[in-house]
Amino acid sequence: MLTFHVPNNSPPILLRDFLRKQMKISLTAWRKIKREGTILKNGTAIVPASLVQAGDRIDLEWPQECHIQPIDLPLTIRYEDDFLLLINKPAGVLVHPTCGNREPTIANGVIQYYRSQNYSLGFHPVHRLDRNTSGLLLIAKAPHVQHLLSQAKNLQITRRYHAITAGTPCPEQGQINLPIGRRPGSIIERMVSPEGKEARTDYRLLQKLNNASLLEIELHTGRTHQIRVHMSYLHHPLLGDDLYGGSREFISRPALHSAQLQLIHPITGESLSFLEPLPADMQIVLEALSTLE
Repeated sequence: MLTFHVPNNSPPILLRDFLRKQMKISLTAWRKIKREGTILKNGTAIVPASLVQAGDRIDLEWPQECHIQPIDLPLTIRYEDDFLLLINKPAGVLVHPTCGNREPTIANGVIQYYRSQNYSLGFHPVHRLDRNTSGLLLIAKAPHVQHLLSQAKNLQITRRYHAITAGTPCPEQGQINLPIGRRPGSIIERMVSPEGKEARTDYRLLQKLNNASLLEIELHTGRTHQIRVHMSYLHHPLLGDDLYGGSREFISRPALHSAQLQLIHPITGESLSFLEPLPADMQIVLEALSTLE
């Protein structure tokens, strides 16, 4: 169920106009709500043609198709409201089920969590993380919220990662603007390619280590393996990323962590900012490389 509050300064307005114009509910969602949903105003059922006014609480519930099996998976929740769920994803877990994968994914765990809270919701990730990337993962609780946050021209989300790379980039801060496409003959590996899609990555040195660096990386696009491909192209692959030339001496996965997320809430307009410290395996790498002579 989604809950909306009519602002205190709002004049009386048709429910349809309030949801469509102010809450940005899509036409498809509105039609589904009218046809199959339940609408409550201050706890009492109302018809779609009703008026709402300042201070009213509007609760909406409508069927959302979900074919993802609920499976109990511990979730570390960092933020939750009626529209968004933010979790700290551990490395080694897929975000979404794939063919042939029998292990629980974040999607399975989120659906199980919703069921435990009596929420009738689907799984709508705003962005995705590779199986072996850890850190902050944002999930919308409804398709229209996901759409608002996933629009190509949406500049209201900032994602920053921490990565441990081989060597030190020169210059120590810059932008990589190189297109990325699939490597011929591979269904997994990507590469910098003139025929690829636009990909822009900012990086900044945070700490010099022994023959390695801790970088802060900001994504402006979301291509598959973007950070890994761009840093490898600069001859500074992520430690642990043997697919793109990184050494596994200190860590057995790509040393990449979704560390910071900033956004403007798509419904309330509130500015939100979250930080997630490095996980233990990456912290161990930093300590080991800081003490090497």
